[in-house]
Amino acid sequence: MGMPLCMSSHWEVKFVMEELFKEAAGYIALSIEITSALLIGIGAVEAIVRLVMPKSKFGKTAPFAKYREIFVRFGVWLMLGLEFELGAAIIRSAISPNWTDIGQLAAIAAIRTVLNYFLERDIMEQVEDSREVGSFPAVAHE
Repeated sequence: MGMPLCMSSHWEVKFVMEELFKEAAGYIALSIEITSALLIGIGAVEAIVRLVMPKSKFGKTAPFAKYREIFVRFGVWLMLGLEFELGAAIIRSAISPNWTDIGQLAAIAAIRTVLNYFLERDIMEQVEDSREVGSFPAVAHE
């Protein structure tokens, strides 16, 4: 004897809802990954544009101030992109956890943590250097 009609229908609805949720979450994760790539791309374009700008546009006299500011600003874009990538990885691992997704999540979290540590240190050094030179970098007051 089979399941009662109402039980069979309940499980079918549940299965369909789970599949719809997984599909929607997959699209959300994909859109977040696209956003991440766009943010990193924007940062790269900004860094390239700043690299070709004359040093006089920066108004600083400290050696390598231009390059350090470019490095820090690009690092901020990378961090932002990695935050979005981490969010997408969390969504993907929540809907269908497998060891590949969990490993990717751990790798992104580790990279973001290390990048955040060094970038924060570089920002503080840049702020200190800027105080000595008498100007504040763009990242300090954006």
